[in-house]
Amino acid sequence: QVQLVESGGGLVQTGGSLRLSCAASGRTFSTYDMGWFRQAPGKEREFVVAISGVGLGPIYADSVKGRFTITRDNAKNTEYLQMNSLKPEDTAVYYCAAARVPFRRATTVGDFGFWGQGTQVSVSS
Repeated sequence: QVQLVESGGGLVQTGGSLRLSCAASGRTFSTYDMGWFRQAPGKEREFVVAISGVGLGPIYADSVKGRFTITRDNAKNTEYLQMNSLKPEDTAVYYCAAARVPFRRATTVGDFGFWGQGTQVSVSS
């Protein structure tokens, strides 16, 4: 059974930082794109960033470029999201995700077939 488990969310002030982790089990995702999405109350789930499973560069949403950094440790089957210079508009539930199939670029909700349960990130003004 595949599981993705996020950790690291919390409450932080504007300008602060948080580091999210996503540990995968039940399948090795080294060749799968992995990513992060977020969903604020009353809004649709939106793409934040994806990291390639085949060594291509990461893709970031414009709203987080220069502030967020995604990394992965394939030996640990884990991905990370370092979030700096946080803003109130970053407040949302953050979900980690793994692509449906390996060796294929994934950036939309439909491209991802495995999801974590979500972790709350709240940024106070």
